[in-house]
Amino acid sequence: MYILDCTLRDGGYYNNWDFKPEVVDAYLNAMASANIDYVELGLRNFPKVGFDGPFAYTTEAFIQSLNLPEGPKYGVMVDAKTILDSGMAIEQAVDALFVDAAYSPIALVRVAAHFHEVDRSEAIIDALRAKGYIVGYNLMQAGGKSCEVIAQKAQIAASWNGLDCLYFADSLGNMDATEVTRIVDAIRTQWQGDIGIHTHNNMAKALDNTLTAKDLGVSWLDVTVTGMGRGAGNAQTESLLAVLDGNDCKYRPSAVYELVIRHFEQMQKDYGWGSSLLYFLGAQNDVHPTYIQNLIANKHYGTEEIVGAINYLSQLEGTTSYNGDVMETAISFDTAKKAVTGSSKLKNKFTEKELLIISNGPSLERYLPAIEAYITERKPIVIALNAITCVTPELINYYCVSHNSKFLSEHEIYKNLQSPIILPAHRFTDAELHEISNEFVDYGLNIEPKRFIAENEFCTVPFDLTAAYALALAIHANAKHISLVGVDGYELGDIRQIEMIELFSHFKAAAPELTITALTPTSYPIEQGSIYAPNI
Repeated sequence: MYILDCTLRDGGYYNNWDFKPEVVDAYLNAMASANIDYVELGLRNFPKVGFDGPFAYTTEAFIQSLNLPEGPKYGVMVDAKTILDSGMAIEQAVDALFVDAAYSPIALVRVAAHFHEVDRSEAIIDALRAKGYIVGYNLMQAGGKSCEVIAQKAQIAASWNGLDCLYFADSLGNMDATEVTRIVDAIRTQWQGDIGIHTHNNMAKALDNTLTAKDLGVSWLDVTVTGMGRGAGNAQTESLLAVLDGNDCKYRPSAVYELVIRHFEQMQKDYGWGSSLLYFLGAQNDVHPTYIQNLIANKHYGTEEIVGAINYLSQLEGTTSYNGDVMETAISFDTAKKAVTGSSKLKNKFTEKELLIISNGPSLERYLPAIEAYITERKPIVIALNAITCVTPELINYYCVSHNSKFLSEHEIYKNLQSPIILPAHRFTDAELHEISNEFVDYGLNIEPKRFIAENEFCTVPFDLTAAYALALAIHANAKHISLVGVDGYELGDIRQIEMIELFSHFKAAAPELTITALTPTSYPIEQGSIYAPNI
C-alpha cells in the first residue's frame, strides 16, 4: 500500500498554487517524517493566462529550488488535455514539459484524464515511460459510469505498455462504499495491476470511501492535509494516518498533526474548504464542485441563490466538468447574449408619486406589519426587489429582477406572481422568460463601471445589482421621492456594502433632486427615517 499526498497540487485550487515558502518547507519535512510514500508537488502546465503560483507549473527549475527531504518519492500531475490540446504532436508536447527522469527529482508522473480522452492517451503513457518515470493514469469522474464503460477503459489501459497504476477519481464527491466497490470490481475485470483512488469530501464520505477501497485491495490512496483540495476537498492525511496508526504501522503521524495545527487549520478557516450542505447538494445533483466553490467565494450570492444555481446547473449538459477558472467564465447566468432591448413604457409613470422599494433584508419581516400599514395608508408605488413573498401580493405594484442568478433561485415563484415584473429581457433566455406567467415590462440594463444614467429604454449602472436597476427605474419613471425598507446593509468591509455605498454616491450625482430615505434601520450613509413616523 502507498499513501500519496497531493496537498500542494489539489490544495492549489484555493490559493492559485501559491503557497508560502515556510508552509512548503514545513509540509515537505512533515511528509518525510511521517514516512509518506509519494508527494505530488503540483501540476505541470504550459503557460496560461493570468497569475498562478509556482505549483501550477512545478518546473524543473523551481523543483531544484526546493529543499526536498529524502524519503518520499516526488511527483507531478499533468492533465491529458494539456498535452492533447497543445497543438503539438504528443511526443513533442511531452518533451517540452518533461526532461528524462534521470535528470529530475521527479520520479512519478500522473496523467489525469476524462473518459473520452482514454482512447487518445496511449502515446502519452509511452512517452513518459520512455523517459523513465513511474506513470499513473487517473480516470476522472468515474462515479455513475456504467460497469461496461469502466471495464472498456480499463481494458484499453491494460493494453498500454508500462502503466504502473490505474486510478479512479470521485471528482464530484458523490460516491459511497457501494459505488466504490462496483467501480473496483469493474476495473478488475480487465486490469490486473495496481489500482488507486482519489476521493472528494462533498458528502463527507472521502475517508470512508478511501478505507473501503483499501479493504478491497486498492493500493494507492490519495490524501491531502486537512483535506485541502478543490471544492469540499479530499480525504484528510491526518485522519487516514490516525486510522492506520498502530504498532506495526510504518507511518508516523505526529509530524502531520503538528503541521495541521501550526499551519493548515488557520488556512482552512481562511479559505473554507471542507464538506458542507452546499457541496452535498452539488454532489447530489452531479454539479462539479468548483462551481460550488466559486459561488460560495463570490459574496454577491446568498444561500438561496446558490441553491437555485445548483438546481439550474443540474439541468444543464456538461456541468460535471468545470468550464473556466473564474466565476465570470465558469457560470454565466446571463445566458441569452442578446442585443440590449427595452421600452419607455414606464417613462414618467411615477410622476409626483412616492416610490417605496422593498428589499429582503432581515428587518423586512421584523417590521412587516408596520410596512404593510404604511403602504395601505400612504399608497406609494411599491417595487419589490426580486420575488419577495412575505408581503401581501396585493400591496406590490411591480416586481423588479435584473439578473439571472436571483431569478434562477426563485424561478418557480415567478410563475405565480400577479403584478407586472420589470426586467431587462435581453439578459434572459426565451425559456426563462416563458417561466414568467404574468406581464413583464422590458427596461434594458448595461453594466459599466462608474456610470449611472437612466435613458428612455435602458439604463447604465456601475454594478450588477437589482438595487441599482431599481434606482435607475426611479429616475426613468420620475418618482418624487424614494423610500426604502428592508435595505439593511452588510458588514463593514463586505464587498456588497462597499458597492452599495458607491452606488448611492453615483445615484446622488445623477439625480441630486431625488431624495432617498430608509424607513427601516440601515447601515448605508443615506437619510434615516422611521416606518412608524406619523403622516403629517
